[in-house]
Order: sequence, then C-alpha cells, then structure tokens
Amino acid sequence: MSEEVVVFVTCPAMASQHFAEQLIESNVAACVNILPAIKSVYRWENKLTVDDGEALLIIKSSLAVWSDLESKIRAIHSYEVPEIICVPIVKGHEPYLNWLNQSVLIQAQGERQQT
Repeated sequence: MSEEVVVFVTCPAMASQHFAEQLIESNVAACVNILPAIKSVYRWENKLTVDDGEALLIIKSSLAVWSDLESKIRAIHSYEVPEIICVPIVKGHEPYLNWLNQSVLIQAQGERQQT
C-alpha cells in the first residue's frame, strides 16, 4: 500500500501562508496548496456557524511522517478542534510521487539523524 497522502486542513485565511511555510520548513509536507477564500458552514457549541474567513490547505505528505505532521498542525493551529483529514493517494504520476517522498522522507530522516 502506498504511503502518500493528501491532508485537508482549514485555517484562518490570514494565517494560511505562514501555516504552509511552517509545514514545509518542518519537512512534514512536500507541497501545500492554499485555497484562500472558502466559506464553511457547521454547527459549533449548538450554534449554526458560517465562517467566510478561512482558507483550505491541501497538504501532500506521507503516512511515514503522519504523527509529526499532525503534531505540527495542532501546535500551530489556533482552533480548539482543527479539521485534519487524511486521504490516501491511491494512484499518482510516479515522478511526482517520487519527488513527494524525497521531499518529506529523505529530508526528514536526515534531520532526525542529526538530532
């Protein structure tokens, strides 16, 4: 089974670029796409809530670094209960998947060996 994943995270739009850069610099994501203007409708604390100040992050990563990725997201996220949804990549363009793995796994392993 392939370990490559796409992770969806919503966050305040104003913080989205900083959020993405932190994930890349921490070597827990190979690429983060930012959809800057989304509207979320949900129930929170028994109230219907509409939030149009969010961005959606589409994060490409690997299950091999899942615990580090989830921990990093939770550490930098401002929400009490952040949306963190992980979906496996079943098939993909092989050169892209190779790059994804090299970006996340090899760099992350190198940093972990140095510490």
